[in-house]
Amino acid sequence: MADKLTPQQRHICMSHIRGKNTKPELIVRRFLHASGYRFRIHVKRLPGTPDIVMRKYRTVIFVNGCFWHGHSDCSLYVLPKTNTQFWQDKITRNKERDEKTYSQLKKMGWHVIRLWECQLTSKNRQKHLDSLLYTLNHLMLINMGAKPIKAYSTDDEPMKYAAEE
Repeated sequence: MADKLTPQQRHICMSHIRGKNTKPELIVRRFLHASGYRFRIHVKRLPGTPDIVMRKYRTVIFVNGCFWHGHSDCSLYVLPKTNTQFWQDKITRNKERDEKTYSQLKKMGWHVIRLWECQLTSKNRQKHLDSLLYTLNHLMLINMGAKPIKAYSTDDEPMKYAAEE
């Protein structure tokens, strides 16, 4: 049986939980910086104070904790057994606030990327970080006005590739 915390002990524990510069956020920031991307962090002028802001890409990145933002598809999201209604209400409000923030940012012309804490665990990390790079490259092409190239061929003659004569 787990020892119960006094209200004062619980207050001390909860006050040490950080909202900025969390471990998952630092993982993403280090990866982006090592990959050559430059960004600003915690820009207060934007709705929701995004964790990472990449103006060149018109992109904001939120690195969300699975518990605090209600990532229900994940093993890290488990409601506490005590005071369950309080936590359920709190997480619901967080999710509603997140959706409102994402909507505001999209209306302002920003691309919104949300990464979850569980996506940055050691076994999943590289796959999701590579996916982030792919997404950023894709967004850069969209922002630059790149259009997909359509290759046309007639049924009479097969399409030729650039290396062919």
